[in-house]
Amino acid sequence: MGNWIGAPADGTAAVDTARSEASWRHVVRRLARNRLAMVGLAIILTFVALAVLAPWIAPHDPLRSSFAKRLQPPSSEHWLGTDELGRDMLSRLLHGARISLRIGLISVAIGIAVGVPLGAVSAYYGGWVDLIVQRVIDVMLAFPGILLAIVLVSTLGVGLENVMIAVGVVSIPVYTRLVRGSALAVKRKEFVEAARAAGARDVVIIARHILPNCIAPVIVQSTLQIGSAILWAAGLGFLGLGAQPPTPEWGTILSRGRQYLLVAPHITTATGLSIMLVVLGFNLLGDGLRDALDPRMRE
Repeated sequence: MGNWIGAPADGTAAVDTARSEASWRHVVRRLARNRLAMVGLAIILTFVALAVLAPWIAPHDPLRSSFAKRLQPPSSEHWLGTDELGRDMLSRLLHGARISLRIGLISVAIGIAVGVPLGAVSAYYGGWVDLIVQRVIDVMLAFPGILLAIVLVSTLGVGLENVMIAVGVVSIPVYTRLVRGSALAVKRKEFVEAARAAGARDVVIIARHILPNCIAPVIVQSTLQIGSAILWAAGLGFLGLGAQPPTPEWGTILSRGRQYLLVAPHITTATGLSIMLVVLGFNLLGDGLRDALDPRMRE
């Protein structure tokens, strides 16, 4: 990508800012015309709104059990039925959305905070710095993502916070490789050479000229990565390595519900559909952002 995001080193900041704003407006217009991306955005906003309002719109206490109502099918009192302890499934899914979305956001934030600067430094300095960083990344990529997450959770201990850390660490190689590839192209641009000739420090060049020009692929990857993080967290919860009962986390609900799949399929069906819709929403939005931010794409 060209220097349409970063600030120039020739003093024409006002002109470049105007161009940058125009470019972003063009991106928004192209994204708005992508129907699938808008469907994904609508799904995400719906689940975010439900998660934020869960304490007020949930019809029942998600932790309150009633053995007299256990494994009831959907009804007017319990729209999505009840689980094995008689807890309202709709209330548990609403509160579970808060947990799953928080896991996705925090995990991706960890990956960005470590992987983005690591990739930029690796590309900018090259040599032995790049060699060491990339060999560490190669070792991490040698493990399948879910397997590496399982190893980390097993080492750190079972719990929601450790799941966020594990999933975040798994996403670090993705951001490191992504930013490194973009930064290798950007660091050869004239405005970077001009900044270096003007005596700018390395940290300033990386922060002001290289990283801003790598932001577009990071945005796209982050959107897709949130969906993957939610899916991985649900998988860890399903294996019993995530949030522990009675926390209404979607993976944990799935794990408990599989024991009653024949007599109460609504438990796993409703939970599985919730996970599928959220991941689908982030994937659709990520695909739309990729097309909108790619300057090679034409109408």
